[in-house]
Amino acid sequence: MGDYVIFTDSACDLKQDMLNSWGVGYCQLSFAFDSDKVTHTAYEMEAGDFYARMRAGDTAKTAAANPEAFKEAFEQVLRQGKDILHLGFSSGLSTTCQSARIAAEELAEQYPERTIEVVDTLCASAGQGLLVYFAVQYKNQGYTLQQNAAACKDMVPRLCHWFTVDDLVYLKRGGRISPATALVGNMLGIKPVLRVDEEGKLVSMDKARGRKKAIDALCAKYGQLAVNKKGVAFISHGDCLQDAQQLAQLLKKQYGARVEVITDVGPVIGAHAGPGVLALFFEGSARK
Repeated sequence: MGDYVIFTDSACDLKQDMLNSWGVGYCQLSFAFDSDKVTHTAYEMEAGDFYARMRAGDTAKTAAANPEAFKEAFEQVLRQGKDILHLGFSSGLSTTCQSARIAAEELAEQYPERTIEVVDTLCASAGQGLLVYFAVQYKNQGYTLQQNAAACKDMVPRLCHWFTVDDLVYLKRGGRISPATALVGNMLGIKPVLRVDEEGKLVSMDKARGRKKAIDALCAKYGQLAVNKKGVAFISHGDCLQDAQQLAQLLKKQYGARVEVITDVGPVIGAHAGPGVLALFFEGSARK
């Protein structure tokens, strides 16, 4: 097995310069606001501008990366005589990973001597980014493509995703809660605490009264579930950096956690969770 490139997509919510510095390739998902129907790639608009438009009442629709986009990106690597380990956005939330599989199958006929391994991460946002992080560490430690793929697949069911949202209207728009629940919840200051489950889908787990208690609940989940309290954690946020920093400080103070990355929630998740979404990702004994 020769040299290989780790690949992902923009749903990982890691910055382009970080991915580039790690030598990770990526395809971009896209989005468009209802007000102007202009299609943007995921990294084309600053997060602050994206969420400002949402707060002003604009609604964004997202689109998966298609097989042709993956074929074009993958082929640039294959032509260099390198193989590919692709870590894709959860199939429970998008068809993006399936697009990567289709591209890989079509390219296998043209490049029979090369390998493209597609892993459905069942992850979202910086949870997917955390798996990319681990894959980069494994590669730097000398793992072959197949060893790395096996390690990532083993990690998938243990990557915990916990998050809260600030305004229930966005979950209502996505059909995850009823209009009545959103109205009453917002009036009472209810902040749901949700997770990404074993099938890579969003599920509501708990409710907190107020933002501070929601942040405390995320911290408590880390304490309950993290396999290594002093391990690596990633945080992503929807234009609420102070809340993300507060959560990071709590994790460090209470558990000694290493918060390696605080990043923006990109448009793919942000369009459905809205401004103020705050998410925590870490390795647990199981995805709970």
